[in-house]
Amino acid sequence: MKKQKPTNHEKQQMPAKRMGAFQPPSSDDKPEPGRKEGFGAFVSRRAADRLRAGHVWVYASDLVSLELPGQETEAPALLPVADNRGMLLGTALYSPSSQIALRMVSRDEIGEAEWLKLLAKRLSHSIDRRVPIMNADEVNSDSCRLCFSEADEIPGLVVDKYGELVIVQLLAKGLDSQAVRECVVSTLRERVHPKAIMERPDPRIRELEGMSAPSTEPLFAADPDQPMTSTLFRLNGLTFHYDANAGQKTGAFLDQHANYNAAEEWAWILSPGGRALDVCTYQGGFALHLARVSKSVTGIDTSRSSLEVAERNLEANRDKFHAAVDWVAGDAFEVLRDWASAREQFDTIVLDPPAFAKSKRAVDAALRGYKELNLRAMQMLKPGGLLVTCSCSHHVSLEEFEASVAAAAADAHRRVRLRQRRGAAPDHPVVLNIPETEYLKCLILEVE
Repeated sequence: MKKQKPTNHEKQQMPAKRMGAFQPPSSDDKPEPGRKEGFGAFVSRRAADRLRAGHVWVYASDLVSLELPGQETEAPALLPVADNRGMLLGTALYSPSSQIALRMVSRDEIGEAEWLKLLAKRLSHSIDRRVPIMNADEVNSDSCRLCFSEADEIPGLVVDKYGELVIVQLLAKGLDSQAVRECVVSTLRERVHPKAIMERPDPRIRELEGMSAPSTEPLFAADPDQPMTSTLFRLNGLTFHYDANAGQKTGAFLDQHANYNAAEEWAWILSPGGRALDVCTYQGGFALHLARVSKSVTGIDTSRSSLEVAERNLEANRDKFHAAVDWVAGDAFEVLRDWASAREQFDTIVLDPPAFAKSKRAVDAALRGYKELNLRAMQMLKPGGLLVTCSCSHHVSLEEFEASVAAAAADAHRRVRLRQRRGAAPDHPVVLNIPETEYLKCLILEVE
């Protein structure tokens, strides 16, 4: 008699798939002693629940047990992952020295060949998602983030495009391989056609992840004899210098490019032809946008090398505005405190400091810092002036950030009207299941 296929109801009653040769630990999250077969990771119930809810991280503290293949001299890049009952959760990139031990890349058990195919496919889709953004009529830019790590289903991979130069960051130990680099380069060459692809490591992440020192040679160069390592790129109709061997992060802050436009538009609405101040200007992003609608602009930054690039960017855009622009090297807290005491007055102020909270333990100090900067800014703003205030600290929530700004307004005895809440540019998408993808907060405020 021919065997009937199970109905959907019967399928639902079937036991969940278990992980290969694993023997599951007992229900109290302790592995059974003497288990020798197979390799992979068991995670706690808390971690399993987080993964089933759509997150992709497992912290080292949530590893219940870990079995690595004995013949390997190094830890494998990929590990199958199961819950405390042995039920398969998928496959993850493994980082043995990181607090984020596992980053899920599939809900199935896959090997390296399957992962590389998946990597190429997801990177292609990531680029496809940016095409409408790049081709939009209102966008006058040739630069954007092509891949945003977990938000594009490739944990640990960041790819930024600056004109014809593409910068790659590998931020997870499991990606630190020649095969991954070749896959990324092949996909980018096929889909983006850059003149050069450079790898730019994050020194702090490299140390935390225990990654190898990358080669200083380009991953790809159309002209191997004279590889492109610097270029000019365009954002919102303005020209900026880029050098792959200098600057922070991948070299520039593409996540703010939509907020640059917003600051310019609101300055035109609230204080056209006014005096503007850009605090923590870095290489002049907000300052040069404000120069198109302001009479004078001052940019403050603690880094003299960044201000040198800002000056070069200013010279590259002299034909686009007539504002007087100057740069001040100094600590933002000290400069603002002195200028507020001297009763300096501005029509527009932008606050775009670096992340104050690198961990949850630093949140209280970060909130004090945000309050101090915003207090000084409000003391210097003319009635009806524009305050654009930002936080890129993921550990500081929007509610906490707004509360610190509100506290500053109370101390400054100013009435502050919220005109707009903003986040990162559209090429930095947010995944609701992964709160870490939403890190940038930007408030557009009218200060009365």
